[in-house]
Amino acid sequence: MFALLFCHAVNVSADNTWSYLQKSDPLNNRTYSVAQSPLPARGRYDNLRMEIVCKDNTLQVAIDADSLIASQGSGFDFEYQIDKNPAVTIQMKTFPDSKRKGYTEQDAKRIVNDILAGQSIFIRVNTMIRKVLSAAMPLENAAETVKHVVSDCGLNLSAGVAKEQAYSLAEFEREFGKLSPARQQQVLDQLKQIMNAIEK
Repeated sequence: MFALLFCHAVNVSADNTWSYLQKSDPLNNRTYSVAQSPLPARGRYDNLRMEIVCKDNTLQVAIDADSLIASQGSGFDFEYQIDKNPAVTIQMKTFPDSKRKGYTEQDAKRIVNDILAGQSIFIRVNTMIRKVLSAAMPLENAAETVKHVVSDCGLNLSAGVAKEQAYSLAEFEREFGKLSPARQQQVLDQLKQIMNAIEK
């Protein structure tokens, strides 16, 4: 089954788009939805894929690798960096039936929110044999697909996930760069007033 998924991944990775998929759990025949990242550039990175999953109304972020990560049901370190923001390290856990695929439910909302605010993501997986797997993926076209999966789980982004993350410097710089020179100066004047008030 993993081989079939891997072959499908190779076929859709060329356009760098995230894919919305509906899969069936063979254990209970229930359908669940997945936002699946493209594979990273061949030769530069490892064959790692991210998945945002809504299964049984629970949001997960999963990692699918072509290499051994850890024994079934074991924890491992997963690190991700959005754009030029500081890297974030969390604990993931391999699935009970897989040594190459891991997930988190606890940090899923945080990761999803970070993905929706970024343009690219770089990830690292620390394996049990002390090998580091890494990959980089674009996020420019991920938002619609990811939001589709989040909505499948009945989560309201504007009222839930989006409020959990503070406004980042990277977001400010992107939006500031889109303003006209006159509007930029107005914003800078306002920031100066705020900074002067803080210093006092």
